[in-house]
Amino acid sequence: MVERYIKENANDVVHHLEYNAERPHLIIPEYGRHLQKLIDQATVIEDRQERNKAAKYIIQVMGSLNPHLRDVPDFQHKLWDQIFIMSDFKLDVDSPYPIPTRDVINLKPERLGYPQKNPKYRFYGNNIKYMIDVANSWEEGEMKNALVKVIANHMKKSYLSWNKDTVTDVVIFEHLFELSGGKLNLLQSSEELLNTNDLMRTNKKMSNKNMPPSNAKIKSNKMGKKPFIKNNNNNNQK
Repeated sequence: MVERYIKENANDVVHHLEYNAERPHLIIPEYGRHLQKLIDQATVIEDRQERNKAAKYIIQVMGSLNPHLRDVPDFQHKLWDQIFIMSDFKLDVDSPYPIPTRDVINLKPERLGYPQKNPKYRFYGNNIKYMIDVANSWEEGEMKNALVKVIANHMKKSYLSWNKDTVTDVVIFEHLFELSGGKLNLLQSSEELLNTNDLMRTNKKMSNKNMPPSNAKIKSNKMGKKPFIKNNNNNNQK
């Protein structure tokens, strides 16, 4: 005979509710508490064969959350690592991959040294110094002379971008001589850099290209036709 349903007392149900603040901490919350409970139950299974079967079943459930990745070998390795992590490394099963340890998981990477570069002339940027070092390493010839001229023109362009003022070629040559450690000397040469007005015009074009279009401008007709303008003047004079 089937036992009849016994109606529970509402007050008892409320007092026996479990709140997340009182529950154990979820190691990987993305999988949810039910999967965490499955792993906890598999950890205490005494029979090793049954424990292995339970672990493989849990791996299938974890893979079903990402069906497009569950057959990828690297993803399978990740799932096995996660099941050991979620069991707090207490699950003793036969894994097809090396079993991770707590020390390896908690191992912190080495601190990366942030490059501290404080150039004297910041408006040129760090890339200019790199280009100058490359030019210093080249042998004398037409290629090196062309590169040095390109660097000098770019320095003048950068100078005008930030200072918004005119600058003579001599100033650029002095800065180039200083930054190159005295190896690139154009002070005594008859070399002329690009015109200041041309460089300022180029900088203005580049700055306008990066700016969002203004809403105040009238949009042109899609068909390329001129907009109709009504003429209120009465030209039909007698």
